Amino acid sequence: MPDVEVKALENGPYLVTGEVDLVDDDGAQYGVEKATIALCRCGSSENKPFCDGSHTRIGFSAAERVG
Repeated sequence: MPDVEVKALENGPYLVTGEVDLVDDDGAQYGVEKATIALCRCGSSENKPFCDGSHTRIGFSAAERVG
């Protein structure tokens, strides 16, 4: 079993499970205290980089699939 797993939910966020450091482009770190976090994939979250469920409201449809 991997230490970290990233799972793309169908038309939803990326679920990241495991101990990770989340760092933005400027090097600022986000506090991650949960064992699993949901990262926004639709771009509409008011709490980026975290998912707030906006994908459901806007009808987000992901084009990519894991091959």
